[in-house]
Amino acid sequence: MERGNFSTRLGFILVSAGCAIGLGNVWRFPYITGQYGGAAFVLIYLLFLAIMGLPIMVAEFAVGRASIRSAAMSFDVLEPRGTRWHWYKYGAIAGNLLLMMFYTTVTGWMLYYLYKTASGGFIGLDAAGIEAVFSGMLMNPVLMGSYMAAVVLLCGGICYLGVQAGVERITKWMMLALLILMGLLAINSILLPGAGAGLHYYLYPDFGKLMEYGLKEVIFAAMGQAFFSLSIGIGALAVFGSYIGKSKRLTGEAVWVIVLDTFVAIMAGLIIFPACFSYGVDPSSGPNLLFVAMPNVFNAMPFGQLWGSLFFLFMTFAAVSTVIAVFENLIVCFFELLHQDRQQIIRWGMPVIILLSLPCVLGFNVWSGFQPFGPGSGVLELEDFLVSYNLLPLGSLVYLLFCMSRYGWGWKNFLREADTGRGVAFPQWVRCYVTYILPLIVLVIFLNGYYALFFSK
Repeated sequence: MERGNFSTRLGFILVSAGCAIGLGNVWRFPYITGQYGGAAFVLIYLLFLAIMGLPIMVAEFAVGRASIRSAAMSFDVLEPRGTRWHWYKYGAIAGNLLLMMFYTTVTGWMLYYLYKTASGGFIGLDAAGIEAVFSGMLMNPVLMGSYMAAVVLLCGGICYLGVQAGVERITKWMMLALLILMGLLAINSILLPGAGAGLHYYLYPDFGKLMEYGLKEVIFAAMGQAFFSLSIGIGALAVFGSYIGKSKRLTGEAVWVIVLDTFVAIMAGLIIFPACFSYGVDPSSGPNLLFVAMPNVFNAMPFGQLWGSLFFLFMTFAAVSTVIAVFENLIVCFFELLHQDRQQIIRWGMPVIILLSLPCVLGFNVWSGFQPFGPGSGVLELEDFLVSYNLLPLGSLVYLLFCMSRYGWGWKNFLREADTGRGVAFPQWVRCYVTYILPLIVLVIFLNGYYALFFSK
């Protein structure tokens, strides 16, 4: 039973970026950037990416590369004798499974909208008609379930081909195509009549908005976005660290992943805001932005069917790359735990993932009465809450403490692994910060998630 490795550095960077780049980059980052002051917010966001996201990502990569294992066994290999760090494997596996349970459904939405747009399904529809398409999809469990299953089979099939022939090769070309598509879509949006108003709203550094919402709210929004956009804390990136050699230092590799993740987020805004402002469409947040607002824009745009198809193709690539990455992590986890053939795990894994994803599908229709957080919430919101507000921050805390604490792997071992190879070294002068202050920041983010959900309404 061979475990597999990446064949190229570019493959590692693009696959890791594909894991980090997700739908939050597109439907959340542009909206909160415009809401909280444009370029002023971006500066704060970039600061937190550097001081918070980067160290945690390097820690996760280091644990994976040093152990040559996934989250299922990496702590078992590296932990001091007699400690219990390996218990976190269950949290990591649960985080990846929960993420798959709702992300496959949302990815199915992208696939459906790609088909709908490319086949001309939105042509001639008014705003009410476009909204009815989205509502009709949510109310149809067979339709949603079919596209969710198609996503699982597609991504499982890619993983079935192996690490190099499937995950690395296909994700690499998918990510390169995604970047090209984004460039084309951004140029088209910027050249639309009246696009300047959207660019001004999105990019103009409006410090007045920072004061309007309050610096505390803006900082928490930037911290949350920087933290959650990178998919750190559940071992999804650690497994890719275990697939690479020791020729490059890990800090530089993490910087490249963060740069690509940020580039996609910023470019998404350059696509969405100029187009929305050009055609007088409200760029509201959340799913409505993608599935209601943007189809309205494309309907009004010259060659809208073409541009709409390219947009949802880009969105499908962004979502599928994440599903492939998480699926691969789960495969390796169970490969290491069960010592079974990789292909056998995938054959059993695909129907299991489909079954586990059905509650999210049914939560919009058959089980719509289940509203865990009040009206408008459902199974998806519950699963997203468990991952985003619990397992990601707590998992990041585990990786930080394990790498920095003398009761875990320890600073010296972490630094030796992170700085093996050529490239950018991990700064030693931040030791006090990453050991004592950063864990407190992560803990504050965790507690603030609960406060925002249950007490700030």
